[in-house]
Amino acid sequence: MKHRIVVLGAGYAGAFAAGNLARRLSPSDIEITVVNAVPDFVERMRLHQLAIGQDLAFRKLADVFEGTGVMLRLARVTGVDPGRRIVAVTGEDGDGELAYDTLLYALGSSVAHHGVPGVAEYAFDVTGRSSALRLRERLAGLGEGGAVLVVGEGLTGIETATEFAESRPDLSVALAARGELGAWLSPKARRHLRRAFDRLGITVHEHTGIEAVEPTRAIAADGTSIPADVTVWSAGFAVHPIAAASGLEVAGTGQIVVDRTMRSVSHPDVYAAGDCAYAIGENGRPLPMSCASAGFTNMQATAAIIARLTGSEVPTTGLKYYGNHISLGRRDAIFQMVDGDVRSKSWYLGGKAAARLKSSVLKGSGWGIDHPTFGMPKRKRRLATVPDRAGVRAVA
Repeated sequence: MKHRIVVLGAGYAGAFAAGNLARRLSPSDIEITVVNAVPDFVERMRLHQLAIGQDLAFRKLADVFEGTGVMLRLARVTGVDPGRRIVAVTGEDGDGELAYDTLLYALGSSVAHHGVPGVAEYAFDVTGRSSALRLRERLAGLGEGGAVLVVGEGLTGIETATEFAESRPDLSVALAARGELGAWLSPKARRHLRRAFDRLGITVHEHTGIEAVEPTRAIAADGTSIPADVTVWSAGFAVHPIAAASGLEVAGTGQIVVDRTMRSVSHPDVYAAGDCAYAIGENGRPLPMSCASAGFTNMQATAAIIARLTGSEVPTTGLKYYGNHISLGRRDAIFQMVDGDVRSKSWYLGGKAAARLKSSVLKGSGWGIDHPTFGMPKRKRRLATVPDRAGVRAVA
């Protein structure tokens, strides 16, 4: 019997992981199934571009995994039963179940509403393709002088506000920040950011927490009303409650608590990667939800899965956060390095050079998705054990 590996989610973490597993393990011993709700790979880091009307090419997952041995199941995950090692799904074919021997949970994250009234009903976001397309349609209907308010001063908020202002100078773009804009950047990078906002004509409301969202305005904590024909909510991310409901041990964030190898601390047949993993970095702090963290955690998870299945020593890959790369439209960006305590270093790269670097990173990520088994070894590793369906591992 083959060892069944099921990967939940085909985002940056899940797609890379599935390709890596297929590249390293013998198809004689394993079968890999990827479960994803949509047929395309979604470049989440570019969804703000899609929302403002730019045309992006989407990769069909069926084409991505063609010839790799990876099976694709287009369905939405509705539950996980780690005791029975079953994943419940629903799709065009109705409800179903997938059995696994090893599960890699990489369902990512979505926008966090934080319980703010009106966000779910009236706000837009750029955390998924469908939500970005919904925002795209709304923005296309805005005429000259239409007011757009971006809530959140993190990377997503900054990239969204600058992209919108550059692409649609006819709009009035504003950003609401709970603190000081770019407070976490080095002084020089912060000045660069402010110059970019001034150049693009973006109004900044600092020290402004939004307490409610209405159809044509947002209400700040001090009662101030900020006009907004469109409110874009980018005030953090949240994971799906499936993991918590399944009985897996989760952190207060709902993320799956994992050990140094990305293995669930409560269920050894389950691994997690990407935003849904509560992973502690080399600095002793949880890794932030980001594409970079997705890369680190998926490499560690796949390395651990391969090693344990083939009877090898489990290696450890780096879990260090190096910095933030922030697009400021198409021709400007900031690359801010951080130290081991995630404090910004004095050095940063800005301007066109940083924009070219960010573009190269995005293109590199896309190329990697297009070639999931690039560098495939001629000899793949055989499993040291085969699964006993009664739950006991037997030597092959």
